[in-house]
Amino acid sequence: MTAYSAAAWREFFVAAAGASAALLGLLFVTMSVNLAQILKYRYLPPRAAATLGSLLTILVICCFGLAPGQGRQAFAWEVLAVVALAGLQALWAVVRSRDPEDPGHLVVPTALLLVTPLLVLLGGGISLLACGGGGIYWLLVGTVLVFIAASVNAWVLLVEILR
Repeated sequence: MTAYSAAAWREFFVAAAGASAALLGLLFVTMSVNLAQILKYRYLPPRAAATLGSLLTILVICCFGLAPGQGRQAFAWEVLAVVALAGLQALWAVVRSRDPEDPGHLVVPTALLLVTPLLVLLGGGISLLACGGGGIYWLLVGTVLVFIAASVNAWVLLVEILR
């Protein structure tokens, strides 16, 4: 039953917390370097905020996962609450990413990058609550997807914005 015991995943939570904190810091630096450029595009500040939010989501989930003596159900509810908040922020970012002045601007790729990892994390919370279906393995996959999406978004905010 290690898929449903946060204690068994301690090393994962420690590594993911460290990685998400490092990526959060790098994203803040990226944003500060190109802030003027980012602010020129209506759809980039919400995308940047949602990217920060998804990395913060991983950090918070990992902190909850490291809490000693916490039961599976408590952890599941914490995951669900954190992901729900991040999901609201991601949906806000997708809505704000629509650019009426540029109908050719594609919102769908941004939406997929921001929402898909959160849906996987949501599946992890539900699976933990139900004690079936994979449990923390969903959190592992969701974490990897958040890191990939955050890296893509960081690339856009650092490099592609200057093209």
